[in-house]
Amino acid sequence: MAEKSGGSKKLLWIMIILVLLSSAGAAAAIYMVLDQRDGHSAGEGVQPTAERESPVFTRIDPFTVNLADDSYGSRLLYTGITLRVGNDESKAIIEEHMPQVRSRLLILLSGKQASELTSVEGKEQLAQAIISRLGVPLTENQPPLDLREVLFTEFIVQ
Repeated sequence: MAEKSGGSKKLLWIMIILVLLSSAGAAAAIYMVLDQRDGHSAGEGVQPTAERESPVFTRIDPFTVNLADDSYGSRLLYTGITLRVGNDESKAIIEEHMPQVRSRLLILLSGKQASELTSVEGKEQLAQAIISRLGVPLTENQPPLDLREVLFTEFIVQ
């Protein structure tokens, strides 16, 4: 009977060692899967994270302009525009010269016909025209404006 208890003790120790080894293997596998899920592999170093820049917007108050006459007669455009600029300096220049900016926009828009502005392509062309029109310096010795995008926040053709 002594041999039976000695043999079962050996079997018990072998079972404990196997359970510990399999647990260690499972823990290592889980660690590697989670590490790869984070985008890191074993040979890679830590990659620097890109700094996220906050967008800089400047809002132009909504205004109404008479459009060029077309086959339907006199038409109106009511629009609100927000400009996305690349830096605070461009925003400050635009806000300091807002009367000139609004005047340039009114002149540009009053030359458009309603049929030009009702399609998506027409609005995209208008946005590019606004960027090029406001790209002309507002004053002497003005640094170039960093205009990134024209956003129409309100747009009604009547």
